[in-house]
Amino acid sequence: MELLTQNSKLKKTSKELQVKVMNFGIPAYKSRRSGKVVCPFAKDCIKYCYARKGAYIWSNVNQAFEDRYEATKQDDFVDKMTADIKRRKVQYVRVHDSGDYYSKEYRDKWFAIAKQNPNVRFYSYTKSVPLFQGVELPENYDIIYSLGSKVDHLINQDADRHSKIFSSHDELNANGYADASEMDLMATKWFNPNPKVGLVIH
Repeated sequence: MELLTQNSKLKKTSKELQVKVMNFGIPAYKSRRSGKVVCPFAKDCIKYCYARKGAYIWSNVNQAFEDRYEATKQDDFVDKMTADIKRRKVQYVRVHDSGDYYSKEYRDKWFAIAKQNPNVRFYSYTKSVPLFQGVELPENYDIIYSLGSKVDHLINQDADRHSKIFSSHDELNANGYADASEMDLMATKWFNPNPKVGLVIH
């Protein structure tokens, strides 16, 4: 089983920015295999989630997401992920192109992975805001809160790095958001100082 993969947007980002970006995903919203909800704070996004359509729902892709989800629950997940990162010489890891942080224990495994790989940068879009507020992130970790959750009221849209979906680039720009629609790393603090991250719906 491959833990890290590279979707089309990350392939483009890697090529354009000359860095190696890979992603890790688990099932979107809910495991088909177990029925467990893996995006506990999802709300509006359930209806339009890109990870619940297209190639993401092909049987072989879905099976891989399910297998990775099972891997996250194992005691050796941190070691296996660290080994994969080192083997592939990854520079940036997008945690969850599908799925989200489903528990504090799972979040802490990613923090442990980041601490074991201090020269690698990790980032995530997440709706699991309560799992991160008041928590000190590893220096090489970046979190982008995603609007459209059950807990949007917890997000300070003036100060917290967050993302919002727009219907067009013009609307995105008019609202003062930085465009991360094409280059994924433009969502992160390392490439973009603006905490307002915009994405055009697709």
